[in-house]
Amino acid sequence: MISAWLWLLCLSVIQAFTTDAQPAESLHTEVPENYGGNFPFYILKLPLPLGKDEGQIVLSGDSGTVVQNTFAVDPDSGFLVATRALDREEKAEYQLQVTLESENGRVLWGPQLVTVHVKDENDQPSGHQAIATVEISIAENSWAPLEPVHLAENLRVAYPHSIAQVHWNGGDVQYQLESQPPGPFDVDTEGRIHVTMELDRESQAEYQLQVRAQNSRGEDYAEPLELQVVVTDENDNAPVCSPHDPTVSIPELSPSGTEVARLSAEDLDAPGSPNSHIVYQLLSPEPEEGTENKAFELDPTSGSVTLGTAPLHAGQNILLRVLAVDLAGSEGGLSSTCEVAVTITDINNHAPEFINSQIGPVSLSEDVKPGALVATLVATDADLEPAFRLMDFAIEEGDPEGIFDLSWEPDSDHVELRLQKNLSYEAAPDHKVVVVVRNTEELVGSSPGPPATATVTVLVERVIPPLKLDQESYETSIPVSTPAGSLLLTIQPSDPMSRSLRFSLVNDSEGWLCIKEVSGEIHTAQSLQGAQPGDTYTVLVEAQDTDEPGLSTSATVVVHFLKASPVPPLTLASGPSRHLCTPRQDYGVVVSGVSEDPYLANRNGPYSFALGPNPTVQRDWRLQPLNDSHAYLTLALHWVEPGEYMVPVVVHHDVQMWQLQVQVIVCRCNVEGQCMRKVGRMKGMPTKLSAVGVLLGTLAAIGFILILVFTHLALARKDLDQPADSVPLKAVV
Repeated sequence: MISAWLWLLCLSVIQAFTTDAQPAESLHTEVPENYGGNFPFYILKLPLPLGKDEGQIVLSGDSGTVVQNTFAVDPDSGFLVATRALDREEKAEYQLQVTLESENGRVLWGPQLVTVHVKDENDQPSGHQAIATVEISIAENSWAPLEPVHLAENLRVAYPHSIAQVHWNGGDVQYQLESQPPGPFDVDTEGRIHVTMELDRESQAEYQLQVRAQNSRGEDYAEPLELQVVVTDENDNAPVCSPHDPTVSIPELSPSGTEVARLSAEDLDAPGSPNSHIVYQLLSPEPEEGTENKAFELDPTSGSVTLGTAPLHAGQNILLRVLAVDLAGSEGGLSSTCEVAVTITDINNHAPEFINSQIGPVSLSEDVKPGALVATLVATDADLEPAFRLMDFAIEEGDPEGIFDLSWEPDSDHVELRLQKNLSYEAAPDHKVVVVVRNTEELVGSSPGPPATATVTVLVERVIPPLKLDQESYETSIPVSTPAGSLLLTIQPSDPMSRSLRFSLVNDSEGWLCIKEVSGEIHTAQSLQGAQPGDTYTVLVEAQDTDEPGLSTSATVVVHFLKASPVPPLTLASGPSRHLCTPRQDYGVVVSGVSEDPYLANRNGPYSFALGPNPTVQRDWRLQPLNDSHAYLTLALHWVEPGEYMVPVVVHHDVQMWQLQVQVIVCRCNVEGQCMRKVGRMKGMPTKLSAVGVLLGTLAAIGFILILVFTHLALARKDLDQPADSVPLKAVV
């Protein structure tokens, strides 16, 4: 048992390296001889496809290989197995073939060739030799088919009575006889077949005998021989039509020669004798007048009714009447009439077709809501059977984004093309949607060709929303003393993010105003000379879409003139200096519109800012609103000469207006983008005069020390020049 599992493990490892082999390549494997373990013995895992459940596995061998009772394929695991022990001396190699076939015999996979080698074992006596002389004689094969035997019923002879004999050429043969149905027959050791008792034809008119030639182990030498034993009788029974379906259905367009029905009549007289020799004659339908073509043909011997050359059409109902006569139709024979109703049924041989293959162009606005009906397509099918008229529709091409969808009833012949997603003129101004129609049932007959299609052309109409401004009309009030360049108001579209506009003034008769073409800011173009307090001045602003020049709108701007307010000139309050460095960096100066003057202070409502009307100021500087109360002042040029500048800024608040002088110091930028400034004297650092004094004092001190050193050295030398005895002795401690 353990060896079997080891063998299976080895085979599985080998199979793991051959899994990717193509079915056309032959597989080779070995099986041990005289295996004594359990069966089935797993040999090799076959590379069956994943869809093997869709068919049946068929195992076959070559002409010299006996597959039955030796090999099999496990359908669950896909293993090739041996069902019995193999003998190498009996057969050393087996050539097998494995296929996966459908129910109708079509090969789905394969054939996969497998060669099984039987591994030899030392199972024969060794060390001895024998010499034998074999005489071979070739004799004629006597195992030949037997002719039928006719026996009269109630035969008066001695029993057992020999009726036939078989003979197998070789020796060691045993004969076996089988009778269907069981009857009084046997076979002796010489191959003689006997009937052991009288036969009764009314009880059993015919027997089928099979004789086998077998060896001592009960194995057949060859295919069994069959012997037909017929019991003869007299003609005393008329033919009787055998039971059959009262109605036969034949598909239309069936080819000539197709069998419609096989009528048979039974005669209780002895089969094969003239008494039971039945022939058939077609009584109806008769051929149509003026034509030689027949709708049906009848074989008088077999009773087979086949289609003739005359065409038949779906929906026809025809009654076949056939006469069955015994005695081969001779005079005096007995007869009976057989009837079969034939219905010509419809087949799915007509593919559906669209009534119109080109539809449109259909114009749809791009704001049409999903679910809207685009077009209705109608198809027809010439088949009669309702099941064959069922259609399936699909969008074949022209709709990669899934903008359209199809809807239809299961038994309907028309389909609705509907909108599933929003249309976009910018994404696709037109669509050509190709719809294909097919039968839900498979077409039969000749090659059907490609399915029918219909093309629906859809044109997308662009929808441009009307151009609207944020207000229908604008009003503002300004003093008559408002300087040129002052910002009055800004014209904007209702949705500033969706489109860009180009603005212009239409009837600025006095030339007092100007409008920036892109931003829509309206400024005073010059001083308001001639304007009187209490007067109004009306101009028309026209806005045009830059992307769609044909779209435009307009609004009125009413300017109310007020009496000039005596506003004293104001300057910035004292505070830290405001520096900007050049070349220009990405920062600026915040300008506040809130005034500390009680006359001007009003915190309700927004402030607006504008540069003074000086062209040089407007060239060198840029002023951007930061919020409702502050603006952002930056350099407009890349380079401005370093120095101190007073930048005039005009502030508007309701009907009040005043001007600020913003002090800005422009300096050079260092590598860090900051102003380079002069460094002042640090606190505690010496001046030049004090530094010189310290230096001279240090030099005088050094000179004084040097004088002391040299004086000391001179005195020491003088002591050395005196006699030794004049030098006082020093006590040694």
